[in-house]
Amino acid sequence: MISQKLKQGDEVRVISPSRSLAIISKETREIAIKKFKELGLKLSFSKNVEESNEFNSSSIKSRVQDLHDAFKDKNVKAIITTIGGFNSNQILKYIDYKVIKNNPKILCGYSDITALLNAIYAKTGLVGYYGPHFSSFGMKKGIEYTSEYFKKCLFSNEIIEIESSKEWSDDSWYMDQEKRKFIKNNGFLLINEGKAEGTIIGGNLCTFNLLQGTEFMPSLKDAILFLEDDEMAKDYTVVDFDRNLQSVLHLPGSNKIKGIVLGRFQIASEMTPDKIMKIIKTKKELINVPVIANVDFGHTTPQITFPIGGKVSIVANKNKIQIKITKH
Repeated sequence: MISQKLKQGDEVRVISPSRSLAIISKETREIAIKKFKELGLKLSFSKNVEESNEFNSSSIKSRVQDLHDAFKDKNVKAIITTIGGFNSNQILKYIDYKVIKNNPKILCGYSDITALLNAIYAKTGLVGYYGPHFSSFGMKKGIEYTSEYFKKCLFSNEIIEIESSKEWSDDSWYMDQEKRKFIKNNGFLLINEGKAEGTIIGGNLCTFNLLQGTEFMPSLKDAILFLEDDEMAKDYTVVDFDRNLQSVLHLPGSNKIKGIVLGRFQIASEMTPDKIMKIIKTKKELINVPVIANVDFGHTTPQITFPIGGKVSIVANKNKIQIKITKH
């Protein structure tokens, strides 16, 4: 089930199913609001978007109410999350999925929002979008690529061929908008050759794994996993990613996975191309599965927007690496 695409003048509702808008600076908010205006979109904010507790979040009741209200509101054409965090999986049992199924619309966010996007797809079949938060648009510089793919995915039905950004950043941009550090992008990393077509599921790997064994876990049949991870595990990121990936490969139906696309890792993770290569090559389950890495999504910027539940085709060989989102 694919929602109606956005058009000029549409209203987008900002909600906080993870951390609160209260942690976002006035400057970041103002820049983000201006960016949405430039996209031709009107913003509205949910009732409890700034409610904040000791976890920089809000009550389950408040978060569920805001989600339901956003889906029910006929004026709202898309919903975007404020920022990620750690606890959106808390609300999964309290959501009325009939409300979502009967009022399909775009929902966009990343990181902790992985739990919400995949759960909604598993429970309703509604395609959600792994892409920038509201707060992501508070970036002054280096936002052009992110905006481009946001528009390609959410304003149009056309096939999207993913191309690498020219440069990327892993700096704390929100701390100093003027002093930014950009790094030349070396492009996609070929790990396993092959070609495949399938359904995109995944997102942030450690959050995706929270759904294992629950009613909120989507099927792995004919899946192409889009996976990324942050640097939260710090010095243990390499081994943490390895065991989290292995956990997915132990799931029933994992032999039906068609391919894997890995997002770019943060610098502090120390996930070098050699380490990524070694982790994948030690997985006997992936011997005949095409794997591409260093794609523009995850916890660095810029980032693509891609559909959880959408369709993708990938080609991975020495002469050609291609990622095409064919249905979104």
